[in-house]
Order: sequence, then C-alpha cells, then structure tokens
Amino acid sequence: MSYSFKEIEEKWQKIWHDKKIFSVQPDQERKKYYLLEMFQYPSGKIHMGHVRNYTIGDVAARFKLMQGFQVMHPMGFDAFGQPAENAAIKNNTKPDIWTHKCIDWMKAELKRMGFSYDWGREVSTCDSDYYKWNQWIFLKMYERGLAYKKGSDVNWCSSCETTLANEEVIEGGCWRCKTKVEQKDLEQWYLKITDYKERLLEDLNQLGDWPERVISMQNNWIGKSSGVEIYFKLKDLATVIPVFTTRADTIFGATYIVLAPEHPQVLDLIKGRLQEKEALKFIEKVSKETKVVRTSSDVKKEGVFTGSYAVNPVNNETIPIWIADYVLMEYGTGAIMAVPTHDQRDFLFAKEHELPMRIVIQTIDHRPTTIEAMIEAFEDDGIQVNSAQFDGFTNQEAKIKIAEWMEQTKIGKIQTHWRLRDWLISRQRYWGTPIPIIYCSKCGIVPVPYAQLPVELPKDAPITGEGGSPLGKVKEFVEVKCPKCIGSARRETDTMATFFDSSWYFLRFCSPKLDNAPFNVLDAKYWMPVDQYIGGIEHAILHLLYSRFFTKFFQDLGMIDFKEPFKRLLTQGMVLKDGEVMSKSRGNIVDPDSIIKNYGADTLRLFILFAAPPETELEWDDRGIEGANKFLNRVWRVQENLLPKADDVLLRTMHRVIKKVSVDYAEFKFNTAIASLMELTNAIYQSGADKEVFANLVLMISPIAPHFAEELWQILGNKESICKAKWPEFDPKMLVEDVITIVVQVNGKLRTKLDVPADIAQDKLKELVLSEERLKPWIEGKSIRNFVIVPKKLVNIVV
Repeated sequence: MSYSFKEIEEKWQKIWHDKKIFSVQPDQERKKYYLLEMFQYPSGKIHMGHVRNYTIGDVAARFKLMQGFQVMHPMGFDAFGQPAENAAIKNNTKPDIWTHKCIDWMKAELKRMGFSYDWGREVSTCDSDYYKWNQWIFLKMYERGLAYKKGSDVNWCSSCETTLANEEVIEGGCWRCKTKVEQKDLEQWYLKITDYKERLLEDLNQLGDWPERVISMQNNWIGKSSGVEIYFKLKDLATVIPVFTTRADTIFGATYIVLAPEHPQVLDLIKGRLQEKEALKFIEKVSKETKVVRTSSDVKKEGVFTGSYAVNPVNNETIPIWIADYVLMEYGTGAIMAVPTHDQRDFLFAKEHELPMRIVIQTIDHRPTTIEAMIEAFEDDGIQVNSAQFDGFTNQEAKIKIAEWMEQTKIGKIQTHWRLRDWLISRQRYWGTPIPIIYCSKCGIVPVPYAQLPVELPKDAPITGEGGSPLGKVKEFVEVKCPKCIGSARRETDTMATFFDSSWYFLRFCSPKLDNAPFNVLDAKYWMPVDQYIGGIEHAILHLLYSRFFTKFFQDLGMIDFKEPFKRLLTQGMVLKDGEVMSKSRGNIVDPDSIIKNYGADTLRLFILFAAPPETELEWDDRGIEGANKFLNRVWRVQENLLPKADDVLLRTMHRVIKKVSVDYAEFKFNTAIASLMELTNAIYQSGADKEVFANLVLMISPIAPHFAEELWQILGNKESICKAKWPEFDPKMLVEDVITIVVQVNGKLRTKLDVPADIAQDKLKELVLSEERLKPWIEGKSIRNFVIVPKKLVNIVV
C-alpha cells in the first residue's frame, strides 16, 4: 500500500471539519490550555513565515490535546489597514469585497495545512460585530479620561492630501506619488497609555517565560530614566532652559546646549539676532523631515547657532545655544546639554561645527588623555577630573553626589523621565474602525451613545487614496444629529489605527459570537490568560505593549482578574533562502502551494520543524524536503511487516524515545524530537516492530504529520481520531539497562571492555575485572597501587 498523500490529506481534513474535532467549550473538569499564534493580515496567500509560525503552534496544540488538556486553538484575521485600501484602488474594487475574498483564499490554504483551528471561533476585525467593541472600548476609555484629542505633527503628503505612517515614507517621499513628505500639525486622538507606565514596567517581572530580548525591548521602550533636570540661565534674558540628563557626572564638561527646532523657546532666542534668518530657514527645512530620518544613525546631523548663550550653572561658564535636527521634543525637555568628550553623537557634532570640548572623566588607571588625541568620545566609567570638588571620585559616585548637590543649591532637581508617549490612534483613512465621536457647535465633543453602536463604515465611500479621509466625502455619514441637543452636528472622520483591533482580540476569541459585551467574563476567567503565544519578533514592542495596556484596562473595569495576557511567549525566526529573508522583491519566494501539491502538507510541516529550532532563522533547502518525504514513506512501510512481539532492546528504545519526545515537545525542541523519532524508526528497521511499538511511533509523529498519522491509526484498527487518543507514557523500569558496558584501563590506557550487570556491586566488579584473562599481560606480576571505579562507566587500574 503506497502513501497517497493527496487523497489522505483531503480525506482527513473533511473528517475533522464534518465532525468538528477541534471545536471546544469550557470544561471545568479539565485543565485548559489556550494556544494562540498572532493572527494574520489577509493578504490572500500564505507564505513560509505563516507556515512556520502556525505549524509550531499546531504541534503544541495537538500535543496538549493528546495529553488531556481542554485546548482552545483559534484563528482570525487582522483585516483592517492601509494595504487593503491600496489593493482595492489597484484592483478597482471595494476594500470589504477584496478583504473577504482574501480571507476565503487564506482559510482554504490554512485548512490544506491541516491546522487544528476551532473555526467556529473565527473573528475578522473588519466585521462590524467585532469593531463595535473597539468603539465600546474607546468610549469606556473616553469616560475615564484615557482617550483625548490634541494637536500633533504627522507625516503629510500634500499631493495625496493624507497622512502617512513612518513606514510609508520612502527616502523622504510619499510611497505612492514620491512627493516630498512634510510635517503637518493635525488635531488627532490619543490613548493615555502613559497613565499605565509604572504598571507596564513593574509587571515585566511577571513575564518569566518570555524571551529576555523581548522584555529588554519593552523595558527600553517604556524607558524609565532617573536623572537631573538642570536649569541653564540665559545670558541676556531672565529665563532658564531646563535640560534633563541621566549623566549629571558630565555636567562640568557641557560646552554647549542643543535645542529641538520645535522647542518653544527657539523663536525668542533667535529674534533680532544675526542668525535669525538662517535659523528660520533651518527650522522650516527640518519641519519637512520625518522623525525617522532625523534620528537615523547613518544620516549626518545638522544644526545652526541661535546667536544666544546660556550659563552652565556649575561653573558659570558662558556656552552657546544651538538647534539641531537630531534633538526631538518627545524625550526629556526637548533640550540637551552637549558633552562632546563623553557622548559620541555630541562628539561628531562638535567636530563638524568646531565647538569646544573638555574632558571630565579619565580612565580608571588615570591614563592621561588629550582632546587632540581623541578619535571618539570616552563613554566608559572612569575617574572625575576638571569637576571642581568632585575630582577623584568615580563617575558613578559623582553622578549621585553632583545630583544631590545641584538639588541642594537649587540649580537642578532630581527627576524621573519616561520615553513612553501617549498612543496616537487617529488615521485619516477609510478602512478602519470609525472613531465614535460627534462634534456639535453647541455641545462640543459628544461621544456616540452605546445604543447607537456600531458606527458602521459607509459602503459607498470614494476610495482614491487622495484628497484626505474618504469618510469626510460621504454626506450621509458626516451629517448627524447631536445626541445631546438634537441639533446639527458632524461625525469624526478619522478611523482607528489597526493596533487597536489587535490589542484585545485574544479576549474576543473566548466569546466570539457574544452580542452584548466584548467577551463573557466567565469564559475569559476559564480560558485566559493565553498559555502560549507565538509570533514574530517584529511585534516585540508595540503589539505586545498595547495588548498588555488593554489587559490592565479591562482589569480596571473589573472584567478580568489577571494582570498579563500571555503567560509564555515564543518568537519564531525568519525563513531564509540563499541567506536572505524570502520576499517577492528578491525573487526568492518558495510557494507553499507548490510544496503541498508535490509532497503534501505533512512533508512540509515535518521539514519546517526539523530544519532548525523555532527561535532561530531557517534556511530553506530543497534537499530537506526530499529527506522529510523519504522519512514519512519509510515510516509508512513499517505497517507491512509487523511482528507478533518486539524484542526487549527495541522496547527499551521505544520507552526512551517516548520520554525524550515528550520533553522535547513540551520545550518546543521539535527538531530534536524528530531526530529521536528517526532513531526509533531505524531501530525498527533493524529488529522489526510489533503493533504496540508502531502504534506509539504513530502517536508521537501525529502532532507533526497529522493526516499521515490519522490514516495509519485507522489502518491499525482504531475507530476514533488519533487526536482523541492518549499520549503514550514511558515505563521508568524500561529505562534501566540490565547490562552495561564498563571500560577498563590500566594506567589510563584502554585495555578492554566488559559487559556486566547494571546493578553489580563494586567488590564483585573488582573481582570480575582482576580475573579477566585479557588483562593479565598488563597486570600479572605487578603491584596494584590503586583501583579506581567510576560507577557505570569505567575502571582504571594503577600498577
């Protein structure tokens, strides 16, 4: 009987669907396991990155199911966003039609891979029964002062009359029309995530099963910094410039100040100065640059002198005030003290503009250093010099002492600053959740009443990609009655950023059809938090941070009783070909469809797991696909020659492999688990297997190659799906070897090996070794000075 993968895979996919094998409900009698891969944007085709991510999750889900857990393994679609709007324009269709068509294509492909999803829990964020609850959440946040509107700079394309995300700005121009992108001030909606900064930082300590790299990235993004706000008085004006620094130890080396071009004091500083015209020109230039470009490490930093001076409060030295593109208002006070000898960015800027420098920290060994000899800033720890009464202290000691001294003398104040900023959620686009706000000339900003949710997207909005928000052009959508005074009013035409949709979808999966709340509190109490979350490292900051923020907000609403949404996190590596990430632009794509057509989904699943550990990059190799296919066919043929009874050696190998594979599956070490399954298969071909051994091999391979295993399980006479079978258990007694091999050395050199009972006593072992004929030439007639026994391994006779 041959392994006909196409017929077998289609057969079992239909059985799983018809019998709803993976449909699940809360069961208080069973321990739950919620496994979730990050849901996908419906582009229409799955790629190898999807295959790898979802196969990793599927193996874990199937393994837990066979261990007796109540497993929830849902899937949905992160369906809003600019790409669908762009695709609709390109294909002359509507975003909803295009998106749902793509969802249908992707669902079909995911089912062909044999993934164990409970499709009854499917959600699509573009459906109004989902985004209604986005709006509900927004209104709850608005009621608590967490949603607010303010003016801010955005990337703006004057040709398309629309905002652009940072990633849509290509070499300073609009990705669509190449027009130079400008910064424009717009009134937009924000969420006050900064109210949760302490909790977001503190609760990182609870994420012990997250990769350390991800925790570090979150920590850095939240960016809690302890330092000093130092007050630099202006030389000619009776005002000060506050500057925040974490390096108070370098204050005596501050030789100039740099302000962000947007700093509120800049215009006063340049007014009437010789440099005013040049400074205004520079400010105008920088206003058209994106923050990404301004802070890029590989772009030369530019700046101009304001014509004004400040006084360094620690030494009363007059220092120049500059403005530069690399300083932003988003962090600290929008002003920095420049210490070019001890900060590389300041060093390069000072060299470029011939600004003064002063060394205030020397190496620990007091090795003399001169400014002329410096080719880069000295940023390591050292000893204070040129720092008045703080000379001789280590810079770490001085950092504390100088901060305390500045606070005592009122020239500075010890403070804590945060990098985290409130979350901008406004988008001037069509394909997103409408923000549920109404503007009334009498009543001001009025939230849409809960009874009027959802505020649905109009079907006939003109989608052109130009001329501002499409929603603003639909009269029937914009013009409404004020809920308070019933007078004429207008709707908000911004939509929400898609990160809003993905910040709570894991909770919606608990109650996907519920129509009177975002989720059922009791269902969430049973299923949450997610036991295992799987996704790409590219989501290590924003998506995970926003999900943690929403979880804490729901906790504050009293809807959940846990602090963190994901217990354990795995970030899978990228799939490469010829050393580069697979992409259409590089022409190195391998289409999963072609592999499934020629080898079957199970072969693809096996290869993708065997080629590399989940967390590392995977290099595509066509030979690996061939090897995976050969292995499955080799296992398939075992059924043709089953023995009545397997020998004891094979049974011991089987129990050892069961133990090893069970541990490896639990720890996501799928490549080593597969190696063990190959070892057992080789042992079977050497001695022959009985039904018990073969059945256990099939059970262990089933999470990886489920269609293949289902068919063999049925051939072995089983009526129920292998998914319902119990995971095999090893017998500890069978792991104990009856006979072990002992290496025998004389004066450290191998002379022979002896097979002895595993539980042999040491005196018996010594007696046996000394009577061994093969050792007589090396020990006969000689004095034995020592007899060393390393239990269960070796004996060394010293003569």
